[in-house]
Amino acid sequence: MNELIAQLVGQLGINESQAGGGAGLLFKLAKEKLGGDFSKVTGALPGVAELIQKAPAEGGASKLIGGLMGSLGGKAEGLASLASLAGGFSKLDLDPGMISKFVPVVLDFVKTKAGGDVVGLLNKVLKA
Repeated sequence: MNELIAQLVGQLGINESQAGGGAGLLFKLAKEKLGGDFSKVTGALPGVAELIQKAPAEGGASKLIGGLMGSLGGKAEGLASLASLAGGFSKLDLDPGMISKFVPVVLDFVKTKAGGDVVGLLNKVLKA
């Protein structure tokens, strides 16, 4: 996962702690949404569990917004899932707008390391 953190730092101009925490938030969301299928992610990408541990707890208001948007279904549900990460990104001193910049970097990394099946799973959760 050090390679992913280095890519995030290099491409987004953030520090290692922010990169690890932000990636951890994305993987934590994927774990919550994918349930048992998340084992395919952890099997293909050793170190994901450690990244999830670096994720800060998300805030209450953003989770509420995420829940309200999720009730609308479809594309709004994807936006709601990502919106629920806003509090965690704020705790990392990152603008919530950075979420959309993290996603393609993380997905590109996963594609090169784990292949299309795992990216497909994560796409379901991380694409708005």
